[in-house]
Amino acid sequence: MTKLPILFEDAEALVIDKLAGLPIDPPRAGGTSLENYLDALRLGFQRLPLAVHRLDQDTSGCLLLARNAKAHRRFAAAFEARQVEKVYLGVVAGPVAEDEGTISLNLSKISSAEKGWRMIPARAGKPAVTHWRVVTRKEGMTLVEFRPETGRTHQIRIHALAGLGAALLGDPVYGSGEGARRTMLHAAALTVPREGKAPIAATAPLPADFAALGFSCPPTI
Repeated sequence: MTKLPILFEDAEALVIDKLAGLPIDPPRAGGTSLENYLDALRLGFQRLPLAVHRLDQDTSGCLLLARNAKAHRRFAAAFEARQVEKVYLGVVAGPVAEDEGTISLNLSKISSAEKGWRMIPARAGKPAVTHWRVVTRKEGMTLVEFRPETGRTHQIRIHALAGLGAALLGDPVYGSGEGARRTMLHAAALTVPREGKAPIAATAPLPADFAALGFSCPPTI
């Protein structure tokens, strides 16, 4: 089994570079998930590390794990209070006219027998705010840096479609699913403030499938 790269490590936290395609929770049908890696990520500690937040199965990059329950509660509270800085890179499957902006669209979950569940913009939904800027435009695709203020399910994916006019490349729910083997979204950087000590700060290298499309990581990350 491939080892998960460790991007940050200290006595109370790990940040790993999650592989695209690796689910956080064990699939109902069986198969490998983050759970299969936790024992190896103990690294001499007695307790198994616990994921503090979630990334979609297709999303690669920075995932924070807590090494004890007390740290988990503190880190989860930081996410809830919007104190965590998150930077994502996504390939939008189309041109983006503006260079930067902010998308503020409330989101709500819907479900149907034909399409399953998904998120939609809805006035009565939960507030969701994403700041974005174009990094590179290339052959009908756009590499965009996303900095979400909130952490709603599928927030960047639906904000790309509804706010920028095109879904992420490869997204089978909000787009055509074509052009890539997975939804092209990467958690590029994560910063978690901590009282009385240096923040947790990690950067995940750009995955090979982004590079294969001709994109590179922006110098600001």
